Amino acid sequence: MESEFASSDLTEDAVLGGRLRLAQPKRGHRVGHDAILLAAATPARGGERIVDLGAGVGAAGLALATRVAGTIVTLVEVDAGLAALGAANAQRNGLAGRVQAVTLDVAAPARAFTAAGLTADSVMRAMMNPPFNDPVRQRASPDARRRLAHAAPREGLRRWVKTAARLLRPGGTLTLIWRADGLAEVLRTLEGVFGAVRVLPVHPKPGAAAIRILACATKASRAPLAVLPGLTLADGTGRPTVEAEAVLREGAVLPLAEL
Repeated sequence: MESEFASSDLTEDAVLGGRLRLAQPKRGHRVGHDAILLAAATPARGGERIVDLGAGVGAAGLALATRVAGTIVTLVEVDAGLAALGAANAQRNGLAGRVQAVTLDVAAPARAFTAAGLTADSVMRAMMNPPFNDPVRQRASPDARRRLAHAAPREGLRRWVKTAARLLRPGGTLTLIWRADGLAEVLRTLEGVFGAVRVLPVHPKPGAAAIRILACATKASRAPLAVLPGLTLADGTGRPTVEAEAVLREGAVLPLAEL
């Protein structure tokens, strides 16, 4: 898989305190806290097969593969250039033996996933950071790649969850990150196929409303919803909290990842 980007169009950035190095485009969607939080919220054991839907340059899937030895991760990304960077980043971090990237639309039919080696009931964990801005209600970025990463029609989440449900084995888990004001939409979309939904709010500072929610749900479970104590990213002075630093720089896991 060959990248369309010239080296001058890319930066190489360290995440997880330097444990993971990622090449990414200078312009467009850039790796941020969301991908690392998603990885830290995804439960996994060595030997399990995991799919990262909408993987971009592979930040979340590679962060998980770095944390949990022996996991086998497939990065699914619709943008061929970003998928190629995901494959290159796996190579860059010594993970090419366990992490592969495929160019594929998350909303593609089941036969397209089968052709890529992703059949029904074939993975134990799915993780995703779907586009969560509604282009009808929110201003879309003029940059095509950033717009693709951030904005999708309202039915987009349902399509992504449907794909994850098809790929997951019964008892497998789906972990996603979403806007906090869209929690009701997430719960409606998961209903019927997933249970044991656990929600962790993410707050920018003490006393502020959550800006993100992380949710982990189990396929074919009937267990009830649980809302966990939230994560606060910065203290009253604007400095990262000890808890946030542990996750974002030191590779600590969030309670959602506890098996």
